[in-house]
Amino acid sequence: MSEERPVILFTNDDGIGSPGLWAAVRAFIDLGEILVVAPREQQSGMGRSLPIASEGRIHLQEMNINDQNYTVYAVDGTPAQAVQHGVLELAPRLPSLVVSGINYGENTGNGVTISGTVGAALEAASLGIPAIAMSQETPKDLHLSYSNDVDFTAAAHFARVFGEWLISHDRPDDVDVLKVDVPWGAQPTTDWRITRLSRRRVYWPTRPERVALSDIGRLGYRFDTDTSKTEPDSDAYAIHEDKIVSVTPISLDMTSRTDLYRLAQLIKGERRLR
Repeated sequence: MSEERPVILFTNDDGIGSPGLWAAVRAFIDLGEILVVAPREQQSGMGRSLPIASEGRIHLQEMNINDQNYTVYAVDGTPAQAVQHGVLELAPRLPSLVVSGINYGENTGNGVTISGTVGAALEAASLGIPAIAMSQETPKDLHLSYSNDVDFTAAAHFARVFGEWLISHDRPDDVDVLKVDVPWGAQPTTDWRITRLSRRRVYWPTRPERVALSDIGRLGYRFDTDTSKTEPDSDAYAIHEDKIVSVTPISLDMTSRTDLYRLAQLIKGERRLR
């Protein structure tokens, strides 16, 4: 049996300077070999994108964590590209776990494919590595900040709990990523439950304010405050209504759970919807 400590790769979409990233790292510092490979700049909203324009330069930085110096890596690229660089170039062997986050802002509902936090975890899963996507609910005005007003204590605790479980247990079939969302004000003692991904959108796009179409017109987003309409077994309901930690298993298989044979019949005209 190998006595090598597990390699744990950390990344995020808020950038390598984010306090959320370092809260996650500190939670695992005694568990394995720490490898931090994160975007150099803010990369929220990048999903799992791999833009060909990314130059992929890697910048070495020194970081003191718990009185020990570590070399960490800032990538000119997206969160998913940071994972690729970490696995292909920087890891001494295949990581046993990828931790993405801790993100400023929860990632719930059908908008999770927008999230760079979730995208990085999916990229890791596609490479055969167990992954966790950690997000901390925050007020909207803190989403793109490095605010020290956000307490990541509970999120770091749950990252360790579920991350350690992924390292030490075989995952059930079709569980590629654990998406964990922690409500604002949570404590390490806060309850958690397994949830499904809500079909509803929680953050809705807002129209740019401009005079001419040729003016700069950046899209914004707003929070749908009526989360009581979300499904009671969903991630959004757990976070926003019940104020408990949501743990959502995500699969790389995005195939609809419909009857495929029946769908073929409908498309061929051999059957009608009743």
